[in-house]
Amino acid sequence: MTEQTYYSDSANWGGYQYVPLSEIVNNFMLINVGNDTLVNNVPRHKVLFYAKEAVKQYNYDAAREPRVFEYIVQDDLKMILPHDYVNYIRISLESNGRLYTMHENLQAISATAYDQDANGDLQFDIDGNVLTTQSQLDTSRLDQTIYYGPGIYNGCAGWCVDDVWYFGYQRGGYYGLETDRASSNPSFRVNKKSGVIDFDSNISGQRVVVEYISDGLYAGDAETYVHKFAEKWIYAYIRWAILDDKINVQEYIVRRAKDKQSSLLRNLKISLSNINAGRLLMVMRGKDKTIK
Repeated sequence: MTEQTYYSDSANWGGYQYVPLSEIVNNFMLINVGNDTLVNNVPRHKVLFYAKEAVKQYNYDAAREPRVFEYIVQDDLKMILPHDYVNYIRISLESNGRLYTMHENLQAISATAYDQDANGDLQFDIDGNVLTTQSQLDTSRLDQTIYYGPGIYNGCAGWCVDDVWYFGYQRGGYYGLETDRASSNPSFRVNKKSGVIDFDSNISGQRVVVEYISDGLYAGDAETYVHKFAEKWIYAYIRWAILDDKINVQEYIVRRAKDKQSSLLRNLKISLSNINAGRLLMVMRGKDKTIK
């Protein structure tokens, strides 16, 4: 690729830093698999499997490159988690071009109610599965009228937990909060089992911005990229994983392969962390200026 080709096509920008997963697998099969190496008689699909495991660890532990998207909260106050979601970095409420960081309320819960008859007995469908419906807990949270009528909830939004009202955000301040929830911004809760994020009451129709860590495998093998600095570590990870899974391999060989990939991972984290003395000094001084 010439420099003219690189700069004239936005699809190429930044691409020189990365190498596709398919190329890594091909290179490993070419260089690290053979009769004169520790790794022999290994099929390509097995190498590809361990390479994907390495990519997932690379994205979570070393790269930390977030994916970002906007979402307008609907009336159900839920957002489906992205299919490649691993963990969130920050979830913010967007207002007039500014982002207000939301906090996670771990004590807030969302429930599903069992359908019962007049005698309190559970109801089942023809397949024997219990029937469910929306819980009163969620119904009350989705009911916006209680926040505008008379009473202590007027102008407030939050979660009711153990008979205590935890304010997410409200007009005029917040009261009775613990320090980990002492914020006037809305709150949320990640419900991984249901695959959704439950948002605070009273933000229906508002826009949120989600920054999260991906597993890195949302694209195909040829379109999954890792940084070139990670290439050597991925080779070491694949080699260790294969040796650890094989029989009749001496323990010291497996341990040596594990120690090598661990050492390369530490070096990779340092290389990609972008830590330098000038940046540390700026953070410590609290001044946004160049240190000479």
